[in-house]
Amino acid sequence: MNLALWIAAGLLAAVALLGGVTKTFVPKEKLAATNGGGWTADAGVGFVKTLGILEILAAVGLILPAVLDIAPVLVPVTALCWVLLMVGAVITHLRHDEAKFIVLNLLYLAVAAFVAWGRLWPEPFRG
Repeated sequence: MNLALWIAAGLLAAVALLGGVTKTFVPKEKLAATNGGGWTADAGVGFVKTLGILEILAAVGLILPAVLDIAPVLVPVTALCWVLLMVGAVITHLRHDEAKFIVLNLLYLAVAAFVAWGRLWPEPFRG
């Protein structure tokens, strides 16, 4: 179970880092032209960049607290925050009729829920 939770958190962190770097450093106009990025046309630059920074912080929060053994409870807290972020992503993609991204966001949501559940109850980090 511990290994599965590490793998899930690692994959989620990679997704968060990639999405965060993209939203933070790629111009909004370029994002709006990409597949699945149409929602950015309706969003402000500051909002998109803030989401990107939050995603980068999520990538850090899913891994570093446990690796460094400094406040490892932040791992499930970060996973719960990711669940909330994915709820927002699902709603946004629903409004833009982007069905395949809804499914992808629901998958990320499920993985984050698994990490949160697993690190809060069956396999919490013990100091």
